[in-house]
Amino acid sequence: MLVVGDVVTDVIARHRGPLASGTDTAAAIRTVPGGAGANVACWAAHWGCADVRLLGRVGADTAAWHERELAAGGVRPCLVVDPHAPTGTVICLVDTGAAAERTFLTDSGASLRLEPGDWSDAVLDGVARLHLSGYLLFSEQGRALVAVALESARARGVPVSLDPASAGFLADLGVGRFLALVEGVDVLLPSRDEACLLTGLPDGADAAAKLSRHVPLVVAKQGAHGALVARSGTVSARVSAVPATPKDTTGAGDAFTGAFLATLLSGAVPEAAAREGCRAGALAVERVGGRPPRLG
Repeated sequence: MLVVGDVVTDVIARHRGPLASGTDTAAAIRTVPGGAGANVACWAAHWGCADVRLLGRVGADTAAWHERELAAGGVRPCLVVDPHAPTGTVICLVDTGAAAERTFLTDSGASLRLEPGDWSDAVLDGVARLHLSGYLLFSEQGRALVAVALESARARGVPVSLDPASAGFLADLGVGRFLALVEGVDVLLPSRDEACLLTGLPDGADAAAKLSRHVPLVVAKQGAHGALVARSGTVSARVSAVPATPKDTTGAGDAFTGAFLATLLSGAVPEAAAREGCRAGALAVERVGGRPPRLG
């Protein structure tokens, strides 16, 4: 499997209760490797996909560290070192209350500078599935790369999945534009908020069903409520969440996506793959950061 997407450095600040404006708020702070694309790749490898590659762009400042971290996670990194921009950084503010909800402050840095020149048809050699991080759609260069990658995958008969990535950025991009850009994708993996935003419907199931008229298979992540599988305008399965005690929800959706795709590649039906996605999501929220435990 080839994943194309963002590689960033996550600075995770876990605090309890509201931030104290104008003064100090006590927090436990860690710096860890992250990025939706990189996280998905690591979870796919962790969930048994034998050959996972990641194409991304980083700055010279942390390129070696990110390469080591990806390799340690079982991923073959194909990182382009940007000569001008530093690696993207995301500050993750995590309220350590019961829901462990997080808020992101995002400086995409080099990750949004991935461009068609970074693509080669050879990166699809031996690839059974291409997965695209939705963050690629939020820059002009990234959108151009998505178009090239989709055309290349279509020519080779390689199926393509995509995770919309961010409801906030999607709102800026526009629904019509997003749906046009993902033409040719066979699996869409939105969160509940993203699915509702893309359809204008308040109900997660209705939103997933409507999206499946545009994309053949929609697997809508519902957080603590599991996942929905939709095809041809109908929700065909509702998959229950696996109970967990949340510590940090950063990367939970990426964990779901990685495990889902790895299981799908093994020959499982989407419903079974979604159950594995829910298992991975439960494991992810009980850890700090968006990556799985180290292999071995």
